[in-house]
Amino acid sequence: EAAATLATQAAAELLSRLLQQHPHGWSPGLLQADGIHLQVEFRQVSPWLVPPVRIRLARDVPMDAFGGERFARPGFGVPVAALSPRHDDEPYGRLQPLFGAFRNLTAWIEPDPAQSDAPPILVLADPQKIGAIAIGPDRRQLASDTSAAYAWAMRISKLARTGLWGLIGGEAIEHRAGLYLLEDYDPDKRPLVMIHGLGSIPLIWAHLSNAVWGMDELRARYQIWQVIYPTDEPLLVTRSRIQGYLDAAWQMLDADGDAPARSGAVLVGHSLGGVIARLLCVDSGDALWNAAFLVPPGSLDASVEDLEVIKRLFSFHSYPGIARAVFLAAPHRGSPSAATPLGQVTRALVGRRTAEVHALQRVAMANPDAIRPELLHTFQQGWINSIATLQSEQPVRRATESLLPPAGISFHTIAGVQPGRRQQTDGVVPLDSAQIPGAVSCLVVEDGHRLHDNPQVVAEVLRILRL
Repeated sequence: EAAATLATQAAAELLSRLLQQHPHGWSPGLLQADGIHLQVEFRQVSPWLVPPVRIRLARDVPMDAFGGERFARPGFGVPVAALSPRHDDEPYGRLQPLFGAFRNLTAWIEPDPAQSDAPPILVLADPQKIGAIAIGPDRRQLASDTSAAYAWAMRISKLARTGLWGLIGGEAIEHRAGLYLLEDYDPDKRPLVMIHGLGSIPLIWAHLSNAVWGMDELRARYQIWQVIYPTDEPLLVTRSRIQGYLDAAWQMLDADGDAPARSGAVLVGHSLGGVIARLLCVDSGDALWNAAFLVPPGSLDASVEDLEVIKRLFSFHSYPGIARAVFLAAPHRGSPSAATPLGQVTRALVGRRTAEVHALQRVAMANPDAIRPELLHTFQQGWINSIATLQSEQPVRRATESLLPPAGISFHTIAGVQPGRRQQTDGVVPLDSAQIPGAVSCLVVEDGHRLHDNPQVVAEVLRILRL
């Protein structure tokens, strides 16, 4: 035991010196510092870590992103964080996070078993794949830190500056939109799909992601997928886009459709993301079409392309493979904030540039008698966007209230109530809008709209994931 501890301390000291002299990226092969020669070996690390890989001691990464919470276990070796740039030309490169791949590794030094006079080997290994190593007659569990790499990646991410611009028409989010895997795809693990809300970004899921990775049971069952999307687009457009992101990912990851990961997916959505998550769980039937149109699709004067777009928006089925959903502060019955003066000003700023909105405009202009009168002017002018479609009295949004997940999909609601207010609300979403019938569980906490950072809410989501 004393020898293993001493070896780990020596490795930590050596790594600290090496990182000072080689801060910009490591690759397998010979490394030299202060006259010391080492052979660097990447052992069972993610193929997404493409050398040169930036390395940092896990203990040196601040935990600000997680409110100071770090998940680590003691053992043999030195936990390190590793970052690699995104490589779009690599297999599955487009599924990597925008800031690249990040992984938590463990480092140690061992002699070369083949040549006694060869330089010692500095091993960088994935402690989730190599849980322990043999040292003489004993096996030692590797030390690990599941928090450091993501915390480091978040500190260098540029996403934090793009969320609001994505609401008022900025193109940065649009170019980054898609589905991203935060870890290597595993065909046997359930996808945990996280969908952010209005004017937001996936980094809001920092506390929850950190907590999931920090629990052995959940880390073994789930793989974290996060969605990023422009939040200025109409609700039904966004739902269609996210379905497309999921379809594209599955086509790359499991084209045959037979992986166990295809079933048992869990959706977690905050605010607008919670409404989208619910709409991914339901069959629309004719409810949405009849809320907008007075005639069936076949009676519309429209191009084949425009008609297909409109039908895809207003008629859909539950996305295959979803087993459970969690809705956080989701305005299922709309939000009064969308109709306030501030909401109206913001609505005027939000873009109208989507191809789907233009298709709807053309159909409305060519078929004025086929559109419900209360929506005709809105459709013809193209004044339809995320905020407009969250108004409590918006006819299509009202029609979505009747759409609930079928019996095979369990769902849970979590809502906030700010104390001291006349009405029960989190400041954005009223309590009666965040709660819907049929939920397996309903948690209400004293908090504002940013429930994703609330420790009680994170604990509740973890409880649900263990079901």
